[in-house]
Amino acid sequence: MVWRAICKKKEERPKLQSYRNWDELSPIPISFPMDGSIGITGDWRTFRPIINEKECNNCGMCWLYCPEGVIQKNNNGSFEIDYRYCKGCGICAKECPTKNIEMKRESENHHDEPNKIDI
Repeated sequence: MVWRAICKKKEERPKLQSYRNWDELSPIPISFPMDGSIGITGDWRTFRPIINEKECNNCGMCWLYCPEGVIQKNNNGSFEIDYRYCKGCGICAKECPTKNIEMKRESENHHDEPNKIDI
C-alpha cells in the first residue's frame, strides 16, 4: 500500500486557504490577454459574457475565475471584459454569486453595451 505512505493524515496536511473576495488575493490569472499565433483570440467565440453593471456587487469573483485574465477592474471599482481576447467560456457567468453575468449569443447586437473593450 504505497499510497498510504505518500498520503498524509488530515492533521498533517496544510490548512486549506479561503478568501472572502478577490481583494484578498494577489493578481495571478492563469494567463494574460495577448495575441495568439493567428492573432486576436476572441473573434471565434459563440457566446459573450455581459455584466449587468447596475446589479453587480463588484465582488471580483469573475476576475478571479477567468482563465484568460481578460476581466479588468476599473478605477471606479467596476469590472470590464476585454472582448478582443475573451473566448466566451462562460466560467465568469457560472461563478458569479449574484448571477449578474449573462452569456449572450454573439449574433445579437452588442453595440449598446458601454464600457467594454471590443474587437
